[in-house]
Amino acid sequence: MNHVLAGYRLASRDARQDWQDVGLPQGELVSLSGCVTTVVADDWDEWFGDPTSAERARAGRSDLHVLEVGIAAQDVQPLPADVREGGWDVSAGSLPERLARAEPVTATDVLGFELVGYDSGTWHTWTCLGGLVDDVRRATGVRPGRWGLVQDESQARVAADWLTASGLGDPKVFLWVTARLANSG
Repeated sequence: MNHVLAGYRLASRDARQDWQDVGLPQGELVSLSGCVTTVVADDWDEWFGDPTSAERARAGRSDLHVLEVGIAAQDVQPLPADVREGGWDVSAGSLPERLARAEPVTATDVLGFELVGYDSGTWHTWTCLGGLVDDVRRATGVRPGRWGLVQDESQARVAADWLTASGLGDPKVFLWVTARLANSG
């Protein structure tokens, strides 16, 4: 599938919290969401426009990792409108400009796919809203794998489409998309 560069996130990798779904694997979880990881901002923007800026901000912090985030091209058109409706603020930063440029992702060390959506200045993940991981598993058979990410993109799409149609993210997230997460560089 074709992916458009959303930008780079500087985030920690943390263990599953007690309040997160027990279906998540043990060990480090990878997420672009500040709901479940520590996300370091680039001044006012949680997104970095290039990997070099993210690496500079990471200097001396071995607990942080630079993630390249890609959004499936088919999700690019509806995403900015959904983000605006969800309380667009500085947390969205320059994401719309990057998506409009439609630059391809370049990182090849793909970690997996995360189901995410935007609301009130925050990017949520399916693992931060109580019970969604289990709901998705029961309805679609899709389960998180290594890093707490869906390893197969077509399965991630099925899960994101089902979550959107189900409305179970309400009142937080109405549109779920799959984010391609890769180690940068």
